[in-house]
Amino acid sequence: MTNRFQVTDRFADGAQYIGGRLRAGTSGREHSVIDPATGKSVYTYALASTADVDEAVAAAKAAFPAWAAATPGERSDALHRLGGVLAEWAEDLARVESLQCGKPLKLTTEFDVPGTVDNTAFFAGAARHLQGQSAAEYTGDHTSYIRREPIGVIGSIAPWNYPLQMAAWKILPAIAAGNTIVLKPAELTPLTSLMFAQAAKEAGIPDGVINIVSGSGRVVGEHLVGHPDVVMTSFTGSTPVGKRVAEIATTTVKRLHLELGGKAPFLVFDDADLEAAAHGAVAASLINSGQDCTAATRAYVQRPLFDAFVARVAELMETVRVGDPFAPDTDLGPLVSHRHRDGVAGFVERARGYATVVTGGEAPGGELENGAYYRPTLITGAAQDSEVVQSEIFGPVLVALPFDGDDEGIRLANDTPYGLAASAWSRDVYRANRATREIKAGCVWVNDHIPIISEMPHGGTKASGYGKDMSAYSFEEYTQVKHVMFDNTAVAAKDWHRTIFGDR
Repeated sequence: MTNRFQVTDRFADGAQYIGGRLRAGTSGREHSVIDPATGKSVYTYALASTADVDEAVAAAKAAFPAWAAATPGERSDALHRLGGVLAEWAEDLARVESLQCGKPLKLTTEFDVPGTVDNTAFFAGAARHLQGQSAAEYTGDHTSYIRREPIGVIGSIAPWNYPLQMAAWKILPAIAAGNTIVLKPAELTPLTSLMFAQAAKEAGIPDGVINIVSGSGRVVGEHLVGHPDVVMTSFTGSTPVGKRVAEIATTTVKRLHLELGGKAPFLVFDDADLEAAAHGAVAASLINSGQDCTAATRAYVQRPLFDAFVARVAELMETVRVGDPFAPDTDLGPLVSHRHRDGVAGFVERARGYATVVTGGEAPGGELENGAYYRPTLITGAAQDSEVVQSEIFGPVLVALPFDGDDEGIRLANDTPYGLAASAWSRDVYRANRATREIKAGCVWVNDHIPIISEMPHGGTKASGYGKDMSAYSFEEYTQVKHVMFDNTAVAAKDWHRTIFGDR
């Protein structure tokens, strides 16, 4: 295996970042970060306890008044400096992300890290551009205007599939708006979230504004969500866990943002560019080894193109190079863990009883046998109500199904509980436009699938949750809208008072 980044020295003081310094957790339990490409531990740390969460929230609460009082320009300058530090640390961030997640280095180098730097630049600009309704005299006797104010301490939970980017998506809009935050990364992958917090300190962002607690969801996550001093929770993860987060958040009437599971349809009409659709399907289903809630998972292909599409996708999948994430020619790395890989394999093995595995459907052996690898997999012949069509697999597995008329294609695309992302493939602008209107999803791409940009929102509908990451829409969610109304008359006994007491 190619030489890997050494993280033990960098995090020798522990995996909790509270009040501007690294420290060890106090739960009395340890957890190991495992390199999924080798199955070996690369870092062992003490998990956080509920007491650590309390300290992190207290640090964020103490830092809030000064940070909230900073001018938009001051917060913007700090975020611009943070973007500069992240860019300087880009190589280390990419290598650590590949190490803890198994992502190919070309993905972390060209997608995860530059995307995070770009997000930082976007929110540095957004910090100076909060907008509200224009001041006006709506009653004739009063002037009304809108203030947008920070809301307090945010307690957010990020997933393991994009640890660096998801940390940024949670932290940046919160602090740009003047809030402070306690973030719980997944215990499998805390390292780049900790590096993000260290970069913020290097950039001069005050201690306590960003805090990281690395611990289990059931203990640390639930305590953070239920903490009475946390005013908002942003959670990204599975729909079942999202339901639990919502239950806890309601006990303290928190503001809540949920970005949950997905089962994205990839709808190919019979006038589509077949070669473009096949290439797009392979890239969109295999990004991050399929561990992406917006990944293409259900390819619905109009019957005249179906056989050719299946043959071409299978051919392209067989060219994908599975291997060491740190090797420059690797296309597909391992899944995040052996446990998760075995879960993905279970979906495929059960599908063999009712569908056809066209290609893949196995873990490679040889020099890769110790890693959590799984080959790119294409399945056909599954029924619409089958497990592989309806359930989130979260691995490098694409299911292809035929459809006839456009009505059927759109109906099938909408026929799961999820509504996060989708794509439509057609040369006909009217056909494509209909698909964008009628497919129920937070994002619908046309003749592409996966690209995201900082200026546009990311979030879903139905069982995929609600609220947005990225964009000005996300920024606004981290502010409190306050209506301010001034009397302009200086009259003591106002006419409307007579509706309460006295006579006209």
